[in-house]
Amino acid sequence: MAEVPEQPSPEPQAPVPAKPRGAWRTHPLPKRLALIAIVAVGLWLWKATDVPERQLILQLDGAGWSDVRAMDLQVLDPEERILKREERFFTSGPPPEVTFKMNLPEGTFRTLLFLKMRDSEQRVRLEERVSVGEGEAIVRQLRLPATSR
Repeated sequence: MAEVPEQPSPEPQAPVPAKPRGAWRTHPLPKRLALIAIVAVGLWLWKATDVPERQLILQLDGAGWSDVRAMDLQVLDPEERILKREERFFTSGPPPEVTFKMNLPEGTFRTLLFLKMRDSEQRVRLEERVSVGEGEAIVRQLRLPATSR
């Protein structure tokens, strides 16, 4: 019989390891997380430095308010610049409580309220100092001066 040359048997090879994933530095997730963190900090700083909206609530006390036809509110800063000006008109007098919304930082401000009375072109002037703290609402009770009733 003819001898068949012996062929070396293939040796068992170790399994080829899968390609290792790139390092965490090359993964896109950390890049995205950094961008999201920067945007979040920016939004927080923007909101933290924003001047809060406050409500100036004027409670109209006493007689004579039914004759008021127009109300002009002016809020002045310490340098006498107008921070807020708003006019309201009424057909049969203002309601017992009038609310003005405005963006005001903490501090002390001067408010001027000019009232136009029925059948009169002359305006009644009311002036007050308003101290703004951390609260959202500033409540003031107003009475008309005796000469304007």
